Amino acid sequence: VQLVESGGDMVQPGGSLRLSCAASGRTFSGYAMGWFRQAPGKEREFVAGITWRGDKISYADSVKGRFNISGDNEKNMVYLQMESLKPEDTAVYYCNAGIFVYTEYDPYDYWGQGTQVTVSS
Repeated sequence: VQLVESGGDMVQPGGSLRLSCAASGRTFSGYAMGWFRQAPGKEREFVAGITWRGDKISYADSVKGRFNISGDNEKNMVYLQMESLKPEDTAVYYCNAGIFVYTEYDPYDYWGQGTQVTVSS
């Protein structure tokens, strides 16, 4: 199982970024995909999750209304569109494969290497 993130960059507050995650190595149709982030000195936290069918989507309260997760199951790609970025969004963002337990995203131990997002003026 391989997950490769891309798209991290430095942007100004209020800016936008789109992160991408390429999944390979096995069939992911039975799983969900998620994004997590980890800021310096803090624990890794859930950002957003989606089933490949798109019938379940979940967001952390801190990003609701600003971030949008989407997937392309033909290409095995997952995206995180981030709008109205804030300095507190600064973190390394990780792609993850997992499942939904009812409405909660539950990560498996499949992680990408991470991509750095820095929001600063």
